[in-house]
Amino acid sequence: MADKAKTKEEAAEKVADKAVETSAAVEETTKTTRTRTASQEEVTEEVADSKDEKSTETPKEEVSPQQKNPEKFLEDFNWHNYEEGIDPVDGQQLEEFEKLVAENFVDTLDDEVVEGVVIHLSDRDAIIDINAKSEGVISLNEFRYNPDLKVGDKVEVLIDVREDSTGQLILSHRKARTIKAWDRVNAAHDESTIVNGFVKCRTKGGMIVDVFGIEAFLPGSQIDVKPIRDYDVYVGKTMEFKVVKINHEFKNVVVSHKALIEADIEEQKKEIIGQLEKGQVLEGVVKNITSYGVFVDLGGVDGLVHITDLSWSRINHPNEIVELDQKLNVVILDFDEDKTRIQLGLKQLNAHPWEALGEEMKVGDKVEGKVVVIADYGAFVEVTEGVEGLIHVSEMSWSTHLRSAQDFVNVGDKVNAQILTLDREERKMSLGIKQLTPDPWTDITTKYPVGSRHTGIVRNFTNFGVFVELEEGIDGLIYISDLSWTKKVKHPSEFTNIGDKLEVVVLELDVEGRKLSLGHKQTEDNPWDKYEDEFKVGSKHTAAIDEMVDKGAVINFNEDISAFVPKRHLEKEDGTDLNKGEEAEFQIIEFNKEFKKVVASHMAIHKEEEAKIVKQAAKKAATQAEESKPTLGDANSKLQELKDKMDGKK
Repeated sequence: MADKAKTKEEAAEKVADKAVETSAAVEETTKTTRTRTASQEEVTEEVADSKDEKSTETPKEEVSPQQKNPEKFLEDFNWHNYEEGIDPVDGQQLEEFEKLVAENFVDTLDDEVVEGVVIHLSDRDAIIDINAKSEGVISLNEFRYNPDLKVGDKVEVLIDVREDSTGQLILSHRKARTIKAWDRVNAAHDESTIVNGFVKCRTKGGMIVDVFGIEAFLPGSQIDVKPIRDYDVYVGKTMEFKVVKINHEFKNVVVSHKALIEADIEEQKKEIIGQLEKGQVLEGVVKNITSYGVFVDLGGVDGLVHITDLSWSRINHPNEIVELDQKLNVVILDFDEDKTRIQLGLKQLNAHPWEALGEEMKVGDKVEGKVVVIADYGAFVEVTEGVEGLIHVSEMSWSTHLRSAQDFVNVGDKVNAQILTLDREERKMSLGIKQLTPDPWTDITTKYPVGSRHTGIVRNFTNFGVFVELEEGIDGLIYISDLSWTKKVKHPSEFTNIGDKLEVVVLELDVEGRKLSLGHKQTEDNPWDKYEDEFKVGSKHTAAIDEMVDKGAVINFNEDISAFVPKRHLEKEDGTDLNKGEEAEFQIIEFNKEFKKVVASHMAIHKEEEAKIVKQAAKKAATQAEESKPTLGDANSKLQELKDKMDGKK
């Protein structure tokens, strides 16, 4: 037992000695770490000197816990650590050591984004310190978006590799920006903040912009407020943008530079519009010309001069009055502060032409003007600049047929006309062309007496007749019943065509009402007069069935006479009916010249023959019966003979 206790005591002494050595080693490590920390933080020389003086002092002899209380030391001794070879370290010293390490070194994990400091810049690279065992090198190409990068700037980097084959720390600023980019882009979109972007290249319809390391699309229409003809001038530039759209599904970002300009312009517009007044005359520059008006730049804000406010005269296009970049004075007609719209006028700078119209112009005067506008109902003629008169289509010709004004005049034609009405207050004038020629109805009774024959031109159709023009301004109506003696015309288009020449006879003349009643069939004799005897009732004619109708059939005896055969009169001798195309003999059973009606029958032919045969047979039978029996005459003769005998005459 004594030997075992002695052995244990010796082992305890060895452990105690080992603990002292370990404590000294920790203290030495701590001193070394402190020295390195002091050099990194550039501690003053005074502090360094004081440390040197302390190090030269003779250390006091320390009494170990083993020496103070060996029994307590052996009781608390960790035999497990001793057997495993683990050296004990003072807890306070260990905490101090871990604190120093945490303050001076980073835990460099792969694919982690940390913040570094630029400590040096070369022509091609940037040296970045992240408080690791070594510094990292990043190409300046990854900082193209930031040409003002300088030493001391803090940048975010991604630890690609902690240590390559040469012991170098590999960092990436571009990858770090990409990881953080989406958070920044979304924040910029939600907060409507302005971001910087580097224009990388052109693409179809716009540009590719590097924003926070993300390739965003800049549409061509969003580069500037004015159209851009050359996109290449923007390549390689760093510009300010606003994130206007994000597609999270496809990871697409759309930015706009125009939105920033428009925002500035809107603020500028509101400021300028706040100083405007109606009737104010300003100088501007023609910025754009459209078909409906002219946009004028008033010095930061645009106004519109509508085409109707450019000139008192009618114009077809604004470029007849102004041209691009032309300086001109305009008057403010109206403006809208909310919508920042300004309505301008150019013609209002001059007095209205109607106000300068001379008093010598009056109704009945003859004037000359130019046709400026044509409508279906008439033409507008400019008599003097800004003063127009309307020539209604009815005042262009004495003809009663209203046609389009384009049939008489064209835009640009110079015409002579007579003033019909003139209203200076309403600024309206009506003109007439036909008044410059004599009214054709003046001597109408002389030129077109009742019964006279003429040739006219078919101008128009109605359901009840045809309008025929005898000369310009003289029209007559032929009723549908006066077109033909024999044909039943349902519509005039069945008889003639518009533009055809037609022989007519004047039937009636109404001078006051300016009406002529004409007839065409009257140019020929009425064929029904000569057909009255030929087709009298009972006459027989041979013809073919031309058309089958619901209630019978129609046959044509010649070009003028058509007859209707009732269905029951189509019966043939054998009891069947005639069909279309069959030729047969017909008997006229009705002829009406006044209503031009003819009715025929085939059945009457063979029915009449049957009746005749029956009648002849009955007559023959009666004759035979009469001959076979004594007659009353015979009896009378015998009575006469008897009487004579009685009288003694025989």
